[in-house]
Amino acid sequence: MKNTKYIIVIIDGAADNPVADLDNSTPLEAAHIPTLDWMAARGIMGSVHMIPEGMSPGSDVAIMSLLGYDPGKYYTGRAPIEAEAQELQLDPDDWVFRCNLVTIKNNIMKDHSAGNITSRKAETLIKLLNKDCPLPGVRFYPGVSYRNLMSLDHDITVQTVPPHDILEKDISDFLPKGQGGKDLRALIEWSATILARENNHDATHIWLWGQGKKPLLPSFFRRFSKKGAVITAVDLVRGLARLIGWDIIEVPGATGDFHTDYHGKGLAAIKAIEEYDIVCVHVEAPDEAGHKGDAHEKKQALEKIDKSIIKPILDALHHSAAQWSLLVLPDHPTPCVIRTHTADPVPFVLLDHTRTEPVASPVFSEKAAADRHLLINEGHTLIQKILQGWVSNH
Repeated sequence: MKNTKYIIVIIDGAADNPVADLDNSTPLEAAHIPTLDWMAARGIMGSVHMIPEGMSPGSDVAIMSLLGYDPGKYYTGRAPIEAEAQELQLDPDDWVFRCNLVTIKNNIMKDHSAGNITSRKAETLIKLLNKDCPLPGVRFYPGVSYRNLMSLDHDITVQTVPPHDILEKDISDFLPKGQGGKDLRALIEWSATILARENNHDATHIWLWGQGKKPLLPSFFRRFSKKGAVITAVDLVRGLARLIGWDIIEVPGATGDFHTDYHGKGLAAIKAIEEYDIVCVHVEAPDEAGHKGDAHEKKQALEKIDKSIIKPILDALHHSAAQWSLLVLPDHPTPCVIRTHTADPVPFVLLDHTRTEPVASPVFSEKAAADRHLLINEGHTLIQKILQGWVSNH
């Protein structure tokens, strides 16, 4: 719709399964989220598959879908997307890997984030790795917290596994395999020696995964004639934004974890929508809580998002003279019991300026969304439907 303003709020990893600690409710069911419930009573609610069949259920695939790009056509790997966020000057033939700082004890993957290591400490460790690296053609790049990168200047055919998929498991069966796997395994083993010098009990090793080469995505503006921007603390989302030609709006207190500046993100979105046609706010906190298996923290994160991001945005839209549409959804589930992602459909709620009266029960949750019997199987088509005025016509 030509003059409509669009806001998307991604509550990363929020979808879940019933948790015993929450009286067999999901965090969404247990959370006090009156704004989302208000939207659910008035808007379109349903479920959407963001992960195409056969693809890994990560935020890279899911958010690419969410932004309107078919991962089956455009996806080349997670790490090159994050490299785009850092504006790394890489050759077209370079391979890029995600390089997590992790905690491995007695060969068990204990923590994919090295205790949510600070960006400053991580940068110090990455510099040490660059200084002493024994393998030619390798370079390490600091990112945000544990989320760092490594590039390799020669071809490689290797299979890797994300560290958050093997929490509390023996790493032996999940080390890099294939042509070049031996070199990567040697780097992981070597990193333990370097990191041990720093007496850092959390960052014990690097873990290499998510490899690929730079993808080519067509401009969002050329496809939809909409100028977009993203608000996030995560390089993956920044990278996707750059690849589709969106601007990145920085919020000083945004951290990519539970202690992020929720209120600051909400205010930034309200300000940005004056300039842009579409603004996407990404919040990582629920996903991090899911990886920790902490259902109570996930519940609290959802309550903070509802109160400090979604409510101020919705209030501002209601006072705006513009036509508008607001979409809220997770990108994928991160169930607390298994502490990793799944490819199950996620609930979404979509509201616009025309829908003011309740039309259904006021609950936003996985079950409530499934009960609406609206399932979108191809996630990349959702944003196309919204931009074509689907909510007003539904």
